[in-house]
Amino acid sequence: MRTVDATNKQIEIPYLLKIGNGKTARIGKYLFDKGMMNIALYMGDGIADLVGGTLRAGLDEHGIEITHEQIVSSVDIDEITHSAFSLPAISAIVGVGGGKALDFAKYTAHLLRLPFISIPTAISNDGFGSSSASLTIMGKRKSVKAASPFGIVIDLDVIKGSPDIFMYSGIGDMLSKITALKDWQTARDKGFARFVDFASMMAYNSLDILFLKHSLDIHDVNFQRSLASSLMISGLAMEIAGSSRPASGSEHLISHALDEISANPKMHGIQVGIATYLCALLQENEQLNDIREVFEKTGFLSFVQQDPFDYREFVRALKLAPSIKSDYYTVLSEPDSFSRAVDFIENDDLLKAVIKV
Repeated sequence: MRTVDATNKQIEIPYLLKIGNGKTARIGKYLFDKGMMNIALYMGDGIADLVGGTLRAGLDEHGIEITHEQIVSSVDIDEITHSAFSLPAISAIVGVGGGKALDFAKYTAHLLRLPFISIPTAISNDGFGSSSASLTIMGKRKSVKAASPFGIVIDLDVIKGSPDIFMYSGIGDMLSKITALKDWQTARDKGFARFVDFASMMAYNSLDILFLKHSLDIHDVNFQRSLASSLMISGLAMEIAGSSRPASGSEHLISHALDEISANPKMHGIQVGIATYLCALLQENEQLNDIREVFEKTGFLSFVQQDPFDYREFVRALKLAPSIKSDYYTVLSEPDSFSRAVDFIENDDLLKAVIKV
């Protein structure tokens, strides 16, 4: 019903998709319309205070029973597994909040083979629309297969109230498609990766949505709607590709390395955004000026300058990055990439402003 047969692969796409104002109050109706009358509800810390009252009123109005409710503070895989198999009979898993709540919920849905409804309260990355989850496994964060969203509901009234850092993180994560796609194309040309044309086209279209329809004012509702739509399409592109290739390349490897070695890692999309600019330089990417323009016009660059990266940590992360996925070709796999990247960090005016000794 909600799958598209692409050669030998069944691609899951959201059956329920709502982006607009006042959507939290209508979640009860959306669930009722799909026959999902009893749910497990997972929310991030503080989310109940933010949207809980409106959400519950809508659920009550349509007779939706919350059979299990949990505030998520951990994404330990053992805890999620124990919680999942302790649940009573339910018809859907609903996750509300940021990354941890959604990852906890989508992995629970994956284990139980239940529909997952994704309700992000900020658009800081494309995870709300993807079928992977970042979980803690034996003390380390790992990306694992999880449920693809049956439904995605984004309330722009909630999104506009989120702190600017979440919007900037979403911008950084969205721009990373530029370098990820270039890495994927080069990996294909060198015989290191399978390429999926339709997934690539969707990822490029997600960038077009962000760039072409509005000003770059992060507080403009049209920009916020386009960013949400772009990130959602990016998640679908990964599902179609059967991998993270359309949305994750050299820039994500640097961010993962920063997560490992930094004393205080920054938000994912902030790290990815700066790494995207650096990797675009390494790639001699034709969209380098587009990245720079978005950084400057949205205020992303000024925001990062307020709390710049540490030069030594960034260079250490750069050295570590290619080994994060040793069989994953990116521009960082080239023998001279490290020396060239350090030279850019030390001499490019934008990078010097955000990576400080």
